[in-house]
Amino acid sequence: MEMEIMTFGFNFETTYRQLSPHFYTETEPEKSSSPEMLLFNTGLALSLGLEASALNSPEGAEVLSGNKIVGETPIAMAYAGHQFGSFTRLGDGRAVLLGEHVHAGQRYDIQLKGSGRTKYSRSGDGRAPLGPMLREYVVSEAMHALRIPTTRSLAVTLTGDTVRRETMQKSAVLTRVASSHLRAGTFQYAIIESEEAAKELADYAIERHYPDFADKENKYELFLEAVVHAQSYLIAKWQSIGFIHGVMNTDNMAISGETIDYGPCAFMDYYDPKTVYSSIDVQGRYQFRNQPGIAQWNLAKFAETLLPLLNENQEKAIEIAQEKLDNYKDLYQAYWLSDMVNKIGIPTPEESDVALVLDLLEIMEEEALDYTSTFRALSLGNIESIKVKDEEKLNGWLSRWKSALGEKDQSLEDAHMLMINTNPAVIPRNHLVEEALFYAEKTDDLSKVKKLVEVLETPFDDSHDEYYKRPPNEEEMIRNTFCGT
Repeated sequence: MEMEIMTFGFNFETTYRQLSPHFYTETEPEKSSSPEMLLFNTGLALSLGLEASALNSPEGAEVLSGNKIVGETPIAMAYAGHQFGSFTRLGDGRAVLLGEHVHAGQRYDIQLKGSGRTKYSRSGDGRAPLGPMLREYVVSEAMHALRIPTTRSLAVTLTGDTVRRETMQKSAVLTRVASSHLRAGTFQYAIIESEEAAKELADYAIERHYPDFADKENKYELFLEAVVHAQSYLIAKWQSIGFIHGVMNTDNMAISGETIDYGPCAFMDYYDPKTVYSSIDVQGRYQFRNQPGIAQWNLAKFAETLLPLLNENQEKAIEIAQEKLDNYKDLYQAYWLSDMVNKIGIPTPEESDVALVLDLLEIMEEEALDYTSTFRALSLGNIESIKVKDEEKLNGWLSRWKSALGEKDQSLEDAHMLMINTNPAVIPRNHLVEEALFYAEKTDDLSKVKKLVEVLETPFDDSHDEYYKRPPNEEEMIRNTFCGT
C-alpha cells in the first residue's frame, strides 16, 4: 500500500526508451521553488486508474511540477517540422515525458509541459507562463467534451517562479495526457537521420497504434492509410465546430489523430472562412478555410518520410503514397458532410445536401452571423432570434430545409433532437477564456477558470447561464491570440 501511495497509481512502462538514443534525451525537469496544484482533473485521473485524492495534494504537486520523479528519468523527445512552411530541426524545448502509463490495456503518455529547458530548447523555450497552460487545460478539456479527438489535461501546477516574456510572468507546468506524442515531425526527424531510423520509428508507431498491421506485408501502406483517415476525420470535426488551431505545423500533427498543442487557437464567433486568430500567422496560412488543405499538405510531408518503406522502387513508392493522399479529399469531404448535415438535423447525408449546407454557410457569412449560436438557434427552433437583413433569403433556405426533411421522412422533432445533441450551447468563447485567464493571472483567483471548465464539461446543456452562451459584444471581440513562447 505504501508503494501505491508513493507512485500515486502511476504504472510507467516507457517503450519509447527502447528506440535508438538519437530519438530522445534523458532530461531532469527544472526544480520549482514552491509548487502548488492549481487545477486538477479528478475525472481524468480516476479514468486512468490513478490515486486521484493522493495526487491532488502538495505531494502530488511535487511530482507534477517535476520536483520528484516517479520511475525512470524523464525524456525530451527529438523531432523536426515545417513551421509555416519552413523546415527546421526541433524537439521538446520545454517539455519532458514522465513516462507511458499503462491502464486497462491502454497506454498513455504523461508529459510535463513547461518543465524547463532541454537539449532542444530555443529562445523562449523552457518554463511556460501560467496563462497558456491554463488555456490548454480549458480548451483541450472542452474539445474532449465536444467529442473531438484531443490530448487531455490532467493538472496545472504553479511553480512559484517567474518566466520572462514581454514582462515577468508566473510560470506553471501543464500535465498533458496523450495516446502518444508521435508527430509527423517525429518522422521527418527520423528520415533525415537515416532510412533505418525511419523504419525503426514506423515499426514502433505501428506496434503502438495499429498492432493489427504489424504482421502484414504491406503494413507501412496500411499505416499511411490509417493516418490519412485519422487526420481527415479530425479536421472535419474542427471545421464543423468552428475551431481554428492557429499553428498547423507538421510538428503539431499527431499521427494518432488527436488535436495537440493548443497555442494561439480559438473558436470562430461570426462566420468568416478567412478568420485568423494567431498573432504570428501574418500571411493567413492557417486561416479557417485553409485547414483542410494544410492537413493534406502536412500528410504529404509525412508520406515522404515513408517512401523508402512503401517500396524499393521509388516511382512505385510515390505512386502508392499519392494514391493514399488522393483519398484524403474524398474522406475529408465525407466526414465533413456527415458532420454538417447532422448540424441541420439530417442523420445520413446525400449529395443533394451539399448545396443546402453551403447555402446556409453563405447566408451566415453574408450576414456575419455567430457560428455557434446560429446553429443552436436552429436546433431549438428559435428562428426569430436569428437577425438578418435579407429575411427573404433566410426564409427561402428554411423552406428548402423543411422540404428536404420531408423528402427524407424526417420529422422536425427528430431533426431538432439530433441538432440539439450536435450543436453545442456553449464553447470556449475567446472573450470568456481571455477574461478567466486575465483574472487568474492578475488576482491569483481561479474561480472564473474553474467555473468555465465546469460549464464546458456539458456543452450541449441549455441550462447554462446566458453569460456563457451569448456571442461577444463588439468591445469584447478577441481578434488576436498568442502562443506561450
